[in-house]
Amino acid sequence: MRRYLRLLFVQVRASLLLALQYRWDFLVEGAISMFWALTAIVPMMVAWRGRPAIAGWSFPEALVVLGWFILLQGVLEGAINPSLVLVVDRIRKGTLDFVLIKPADAQFLVSTARFLPWRMTNAITSLVVLAWAFAQIGRPPSWIGLLSAVVMLATSVLLLYSLWILTVSAAFYVVRVDNLTWLFAAVFDAARWPSSVFRGTLRFVFTFVIPLALMTTWPAEALLGTLRPGAFLGAVAGSIAFAAAARLVWLRSIRHYTSASS
Repeated sequence: MRRYLRLLFVQVRASLLLALQYRWDFLVEGAISMFWALTAIVPMMVAWRGRPAIAGWSFPEALVVLGWFILLQGVLEGAINPSLVLVVDRIRKGTLDFVLIKPADAQFLVSTARFLPWRMTNAITSLVVLAWAFAQIGRPPSWIGLLSAVVMLATSVLLLYSLWILTVSAAFYVVRVDNLTWLFAAVFDAARWPSSVFRGTLRFVFTFVIPLALMTTWPAEALLGTLRPGAFLGAVAGSIAFAAAARLVWLRSIRHYTSASS
């Protein structure tokens, strides 16, 4: 474990140094990232204008969901997406050999190959949105709510990562999965809304097939202190099971890899 923590530190440090080589780009990209995150509030303000609640969610409570969405979007686009998109290109070109021959777990190496540090601004924006939401609610989150939310954050990141591993694993069987990555990014955008806003088939899909509810709505409920204990335990168990399944799919898929020298 200590060895992999050192490797992670080296990878993060290399990405940070690379970003700081172009400092103005680093600052501009960070500002743009924060701007686009804040624009996510506009559709929500329009939807809740003149309405006390939608699907049982008041505007401040929906802001808590949006805060989680902004945070996870930063994790996705800053820590998960950059590395795994590179994997798809390496598989297509047959240059994944340079990763497989290294004396470390291939999944770990490809998952930490690149980070975009300016996406850290999403965390700041998320905290601003959450602070604004609880200021309107009129009370801070409880300590139990905070602890539950931290656990739910870990499950959300694990689910996001596992979904991307499953998407990338498809690259071992098909030539291009670029459309799948764009589709996933488009579907994930729906996570900014509370899951109860969706009805029927969409609600089932966003809860059990593509578990967007587990990524943003349930963590928001945990922070608000309204998440059911059964849902909390189910989210933790489900994320672990999902990660285990993604790991098995990765190990099985990598056997189909054909290198450039084959």
